[in-house]
Amino acid sequence: MKCITLTVDAIIPYQGKIVLIKRLNEPFKGHYALPGGIVEYGERVEDAVLREVEEETGLKGEIHSLVGVYSDPNRDPRGHFVSVCFVVLPKGGELKAGSDAKEVGLFSLNELPKLAFDHEKMIKDAEVILRGILSEV
Repeated sequence: MKCITLTVDAIIPYQGKIVLIKRLNEPFKGHYALPGGIVEYGERVEDAVLREVEEETGLKGEIHSLVGVYSDPNRDPRGHFVSVCFVVLPKGGELKAGSDAKEVGLFSLNELPKLAFDHEKMIKDAEVILRGILSEV
């Protein structure tokens, strides 16, 4: 029997831009993506997204809002991965690449690089939320 893998992704507004990581591993090695990863057995998605944010970016965070659930069976070439995407506000820590992130970068919504997976759609879906947050900075 094949199983679905549950993942999380975070859109992090930071210094008027959003945080992206450059992937260290396949799939999409070398492409920019939202910080995120696989939810561990027994872990809540809310805890998983904050753990992944800290592991990959060095930032401690706080969940601001749910963006959505992304379940297209073709969104990841490794198999059927369902992702829960959140907007996460930074609450401390130092921005630096860690875990499976080759590097971290800050990008404005108008100048995003080509992104891995369906992360461009996630950011577009969060645009109204993000513009409200970024205008406050």
